[in-house]
This record gives sequence, C-alpha cells and structure tokens, in this order.
Amino acid sequence: MEIKSFKKLKLYGFNNLTKSLSFNLYDICYAKTPEDRRRYIEYIDEQYNAERLTSILTNVSEIIGATILNIAKQDYDPQGASVTILIAEGHEYTEQSEHESPGPLPGSIVGHLDKSHITVHTYPESHPDDGISTFRADIDVSTCGHISPLKALNYLIHSFESDIITIDYRVRGFTRDVNGKKYFIDHKINSIQNYIPGSTKEKYQAIDVNVYQENIFHTKMILKEFDLDNYLFGISKKDLSPGQRRRIKQRLKKEMLEIFYGRNITRV
Repeated sequence: MEIKSFKKLKLYGFNNLTKSLSFNLYDICYAKTPEDRRRYIEYIDEQYNAERLTSILTNVSEIIGATILNIAKQDYDPQGASVTILIAEGHEYTEQSEHESPGPLPGSIVGHLDKSHITVHTYPESHPDDGISTFRADIDVSTCGHISPLKALNYLIHSFESDIITIDYRVRGFTRDVNGKKYFIDHKINSIQNYIPGSTKEKYQAIDVNVYQENIFHTKMILKEFDLDNYLFGISKKDLSPGQRRRIKQRLKKEMLEIFYGRNITRV
C-alpha cells in the first residue's frame, strides 16, 4: 500500500490524529547465586530509578518539541519504577520532521507536539531456580499533531542497553482538510526500521509485521552477536568450566528466543 505525502495538507482546525509508539526493551543476564540475583535487581533499580527515567523522558520531550505540563514519578518497593509526563504543544516545526528517517539524539528540537503523554514502567525480575534475570522497560509516547513519536526512537534505543526490542506504532482517528475530506494518516511510513540508524540495525536481527491498511506497524529486534561475558553478573567466563559456560549460554539464549518469539521453547 502506497501512502502519499501530506506535507502541504491544509487542515480544517486541529490535527486530530493520534500517533502512538509503544515498545518494550529487555536486558537479560545470568546471576549465579541468590545474592547475585538480589544485587542485580538492586543494580537495575539504581540504574533505572524514577529520577533517571524522568531525565530520559524529559530529553524525549525536548527532541519532539514538547512543553512539559506535569511529571508524576514513583519508585516501587521492592523493585521497579514508573514515570508519566503530561506534555503540551511545542512551537518548533519543520517539514524535515515528517521525513521517514531516524530522529536525533538529544540536543535540538526538531518537531511539533500537541497535548499528550509519555510514560515508562520498569519490571526487573529473576527466575527462582536457574539464575536468569530479566529487566524490561515499557515505554509509550503518544502524540497528536504533525510530528510522529518515532522521531524519539533513536534516542530511546540509545538510552537503554537492550538485548531485545519490540516496537509497535499505530495511527488512530482521523483529521479533515479544509474541504472536509478525512485523512487517516498524514505522513509516509513503510517500516519502523526506517527510523532506526543503519549502525544500530547492523547489530540486530529484525522482523517486521505491518498492516498498512490499518496503519499498524510492528518491528522486533534481537542482538546478533553473543558474548557470554556481556551476560554474566558478578562473575566472568574465566570463573566457569567449559560445561558451565555451555549450559549457561543455552539458558540465556533460550530466554532471549522465548521473549523474541513470544512463546515457550523446549530446547535451543
């Protein structure tokens, strides 16, 4: 399905399209002992506490040209954190912001946003028996107006060291031009991957599932390279026998593949 460019579209009133970007970021590791698993959860809670998450989402607001109206943040006991930011229309807008290309890293305002919100929730957890620990961050950026929240994707991916990324983007509702004609999307998009830099895509295996006629786009990504030392918490490969390395690697890869494909796997 070919989607036309709408850069010169003259609207009747406000742009009522809602553009929602939702994605999950996963970090996987092996923590050998109960004490190591406890320390991993503490490390994640410290790395991605409400204060740091607020800083990340504040930068997202700057990237897409939003004014922050209100911030609600909370660290949870025993683990996890949430941040919600209500945002209002920014004042910077360029036609370049509509191009299907990666957004910037923090430093410049490139878009326009109307009243909406940005949220993040974190979920650190550990397997009770086999030492696998997983950290998940759920992020939602919902906007109205010209700019697509996909322009924040590049920065968000760089803000988390993620082994697996699943991304959903949907345009909902409609807006009208000055002649009353409805438009159900106002920008060209073929794939979420077009908003991710080539240097990042080279590191991941990616799969697209797109429903163009419904303006629904889905991409999931998993790291290609696997270095066991990058997945060990509190120990290194040299502390393990060849047999232990093999078993731990199998457990980690099984965990990653189950998350990536969304189903349980009996063997790797």
